Amino acid sequence: MARKRKRRTHYGLQTRRRGFRWWWPFGGLGALILLAIIVLAAGYLWLRGSLPELDGEVRLAGLGGEVEVVRDENAIPHIFAGSVTDAAFAMGFVHAQDRLWQMELQRRIGAGQLSEIFGAESLGFDRFLRTLGVYRSAERNFENLNGETKAVYEAYAAGVNSYLAMRDGPLPLEFLLISHEPEPWRPADSLVWLKMMAWDLGGNAADEALRARMAQFLDMEQIAELWPSYPKDGPAVLESAAPPDLPWDSLATVLPPPPAEGFGSNNWVLSGAHTASGSTLLANDPHLGLQIPSLWYLAHLNAPGLDIAGATLPGLPMPILGRTRNFAWGFTNTNPDVQDLFIERLDPDDPGKYLTPDGSRLFETRREVIRVKDGEDVVLDVRETRHGPVISDISADFGAFAEAGHVVAFAWTALNDEDRSAQASAEIGLVEDWDGFTATLRHLNAPQQNIVFADIHGNVGYIAPARVPIRRNGNGWMPSEGWTGEGDWVGTIPYSALPRLFNPPSGRIVTANNKVVGPYYPYFITRDWSPPHRARRIEALLTERDDHDVDSFAAIQTDTVSLAAKSLLPRLLEVTPPGGGAAQTALIRLAAWDHVMAADRPEPLIYMAWLRELMIGIFKDELDTTFEDYFTIREGALRDALRPSADWCDDVVTAAAEDCAHATGRALERAMRGLAARYGEDMDSWAWGQAHYAYSDHQVFSRVPLIGELFEVRLANGGARNTVNAAGFSVREAATPFAQNHGPAYRAIYDLDPLGQSYFIQNTGQSGNPLSSHYRDFAEMWRDGRYVPILMKRARIEAGTIGTLRLLPR
Repeated sequence: MARKRKRRTHYGLQTRRRGFRWWWPFGGLGALILLAIIVLAAGYLWLRGSLPELDGEVRLAGLGGEVEVVRDENAIPHIFAGSVTDAAFAMGFVHAQDRLWQMELQRRIGAGQLSEIFGAESLGFDRFLRTLGVYRSAERNFENLNGETKAVYEAYAAGVNSYLAMRDGPLPLEFLLISHEPEPWRPADSLVWLKMMAWDLGGNAADEALRARMAQFLDMEQIAELWPSYPKDGPAVLESAAPPDLPWDSLATVLPPPPAEGFGSNNWVLSGAHTASGSTLLANDPHLGLQIPSLWYLAHLNAPGLDIAGATLPGLPMPILGRTRNFAWGFTNTNPDVQDLFIERLDPDDPGKYLTPDGSRLFETRREVIRVKDGEDVVLDVRETRHGPVISDISADFGAFAEAGHVVAFAWTALNDEDRSAQASAEIGLVEDWDGFTATLRHLNAPQQNIVFADIHGNVGYIAPARVPIRRNGNGWMPSEGWTGEGDWVGTIPYSALPRLFNPPSGRIVTANNKVVGPYYPYFITRDWSPPHRARRIEALLTERDDHDVDSFAAIQTDTVSLAAKSLLPRLLEVTPPGGGAAQTALIRLAAWDHVMAADRPEPLIYMAWLRELMIGIFKDELDTTFEDYFTIREGALRDALRPSADWCDDVVTAAAEDCAHATGRALERAMRGLAARYGEDMDSWAWGQAHYAYSDHQVFSRVPLIGELFEVRLANGGARNTVNAAGFSVREAATPFAQNHGPAYRAIYDLDPLGQSYFIQNTGQSGNPLSSHYRDFAEMWRDGRYVPILMKRARIEAGTIGTLRLLPR
């Protein structure tokens, strides 16, 4: 008898056949999806070849001896070399491994060569930098360095180029996206980034031009009110830097009115009299633009005569900030006035010449050729005067205030042929003590910085080195008439006369971009001191106790109390009439607020939204077309505008005469409507961190739709412009007015106790490669006020590593 075939269930053939027939129309799509997954996986594995080799050996031409690169668990490289030049070589190699795209972009910014890789949309930027001649200046500066310094920068360049020559995997994603191969590194590529940092930290020419544009329709008293004077009771780093018997006529251009209403950096240092260990402690957090990868790269270099750890700038061979075995140092910006605009009068008989106090003179000219991706080369003819390049030829803002028959030239200390800042940068880790430290800083040309110092012997110090111009007359707050010679630079402040302190009786030095010198200092540095709020807050926290340690310093660095709000808000509440609904609820909340700019509270959001609307309501009508360039939260200007004697609250566009009560009340109503539209009606659900998130954008991927956010970092954060934990934002961006784009991208606390440990953090991670686990692993630690150590003893370093790479001479 034939065996009866059993009908198979859904695990059997019959069901499987039916499923197969049902799936067949989509089988091709399934195969394509599977193929796509395979291709993506293969592509991902191939792209991972762009990650650096961390273990093994490589033989490289240009090395004098063996170098070991030990990366600790945080991917911080510890470079052990037999000479300083070999350490610099290895630093170049390691920077190229981790930050090649960043280095490529930075040198092209300084050289005015972005259009070669991005196309015509970058032409405006390239024209500007080529006109300034920043890269030409870097090339000349390199030739003027001493032999030892040249050797360091040449070794660094050789290290970068050795990596480019030996790599056999793909380039980082950014290069693939724009189909670009990097050219060999040159020493001038390193020097030009120092100059671009000087531009970022000493760039007051834009404000000078803005004031000149305002002068076409405002009087000088009104303009001065827009940049309020530094408070008479505000702290200065050196309260009495010169004896009081100086002649008063020499101080006519020294007494400083208006600071820029802004933010910058913090540093402070305590002698052992104020610390738990009895040893010196130093803290530093420079405030710069947030980006990914971070501007900073942590590293430790060890060689005979060199043992230095801290924050490097990719593209430069040595840490800019950090510590050695003997001492530590930290920077903040002085906001120096080292840029001037000169209105030059053309010779009416020959427009190829301009007038000087000694007669007519020919413009010097040079031709720049800008290569443009997928386009024709652009030829740029640059004119230069005795003061500097003619900047009005390529920038409407810098020419808008010049009458017909005139042009505007630009003077800047960083364009000096004798700039040896690169030498100071290379030598700072090689000196032993305060005397050697200050001797090396003599070479610093730009940018001028407040530099604090602490050593293992209990000494603390401060110096503000760099070239600051002495003017024949005036102080550079407004453009000068170039043909009269009245505003000409006739020298620079002597190095011996620059502000400095060593072991002050207080045992405490604090700088936060606040005023540096007292009324008897005989030279003009700037009138752009930042408001004193951060300096006052740091001073208050430091004087609360005499047993400070690393933890107390960390708490200060992340403090978010706003003394600016504490100063302005009572006046706002006094002026603003009672309202109804949400506006009245907001007034009640703000009256009870403790002025802490906490990420999880609604009051900071209400306060800042109110100030933003108030800036628009009070100043936009008078400032007209200049308002957008002036527009930011300027709490000092608002405070002064709310004085009973001020006229800013009246809207000049209307026939009625509005008062400040009207202006503040209307601004609050607008702010509350905007917040409700964005975050809902429930005020309890609002939080400052919803609008105020630390935003580190990627220079390329952030511009690519759909994928940009995958490569960025966004973290809800506390703080504001004038808190110690400074957080800058651009209120001009209507969609994201409070997104933090500026802040302490690097924090460090240096314990000079022999048994102590120094701690560091930067805002993203060590790697610039999005495929690396160290691309953003520091981000949340940075936001939360946590740190990592950089160990300096080899045995402790090797207790936790992720790889050791030996570089051998070939």
